[in-house]
This record gives sequence, C-alpha cells and structure tokens, in this order.
Amino acid sequence: MHIMDSKQPDLTRDKLLQAAFCEIHRKGFQAASIANILADTGLTKGALYHYFPTKQALGLAVIDEVIRERLDGLFFKSLRESDRPVETLLEIIATIDEWRPANFIDLGCPLNNLMQEMSPLDEAFKDRLNAVLMVWKDAVENALLRGREQRVIRADVDCQAVALFVVSAWEGCIGVAKNLQSVDAFSLCMKQLHGYVLSLLVPPG
Repeated sequence: MHIMDSKQPDLTRDKLLQAAFCEIHRKGFQAASIANILADTGLTKGALYHYFPTKQALGLAVIDEVIRERLDGLFFKSLRESDRPVETLLEIIATIDEWRPANFIDLGCPLNNLMQEMSPLDEAFKDRLNAVLMVWKDAVENALLRGREQRVIRADVDCQAVALFVVSAWEGCIGVAKNLQSVDAFSLCMKQLHGYVLSLLVPPG
C-alpha cells in the first residue's frame, strides 16, 4: 500500500503534463486553457496548483519533461548511442515520414511553435527552449565529430556550423510545411536536407 501511495503523485503530475502538452500544442501557450487541461484529466484546480503554482511553471515543465524527453527518445538518444552516428542521422532524416504524428502538418513542431510564440515574450521560456535546441544541436554535432573520427565525414567539415544548420533547416522544413499545409513540401525539404548531409561524406575510393 505504501508503494502505491508513493507512486500516485507522480502519475497525477504526469497526467497534468501530458494534458497540458496537448492543449499547448493545439492552441499555443497563451491561449491554452487551464479549464480544458483539468477537464481532460478529471483533476481539480487544487491538484494542478499543488504541482504547478503558476501557468508559467506548467509551461516550463512541459518543455523540460515532455517536449525535450520526446525529442530525446526520437533523435538525441539514437545519435548518442549509435556506433555509426552519421548513418543513424541519415536514416532518421530519410525515414522521418514513417513516424511523424498524424497531426504533424496541422499543428507543427511543439518546440518550434513555442520558440516563435514565447521566446520574444518570456525570458524563462526562451532559456528553456534554447536549452532544448542546444541539446539537439550538440547531438548532431557529436554525431558528425565521431563520423569525422571514423573517416566518414570529410576532414574540412565544420561540424559545429553544420550541426546548427541541420537543426535550423529541419525546423524550417516543419514550419514551411505547416504554413503550406503540405506533407509533400515537408518531404521535399527533408530530402534536400538528406542530400546535404550526404555531401559531407568522404568520397568513395
């Protein structure tokens, strides 16, 4: 009985975070409704404010514990743990259409959405969002550096600059596709990004 009680608060907190993520992804942070989050979870306002004393605190936790962790599961961890990181990076880019969410084009990237909406308005949001962006950039950069050590990536490639460009282009592809409401536009952009990464490889022979 004691073990179940000790787990229950974490389950409640996670339930709130997941509902808040969905609400923020659909409507943006400023328009996100606490009432909708509570309705989705069946929890009380008291329960929400027990874990998150302000709406800002809830939003920051969504960035740290939902958006960042999802990206880590999709990209960062695979790149960090791969023995062939450049091959893994190319595979992720090449197969992205196979696992993107159904609402991806309609709603866009939650990280990118919040960067556009909140970074100009709230310093804490900007810092947390930049931190996620830098983790992504560092994961790509590390993959490229290890690829250079493995003589897969050309010695003249500036891995730091390329990593920043890859992440920026990736987010740009998502933003353009959302604006155009076009899956084909996203696929086309990502194919170009895939071709760019291929151009960094040591030529065969």
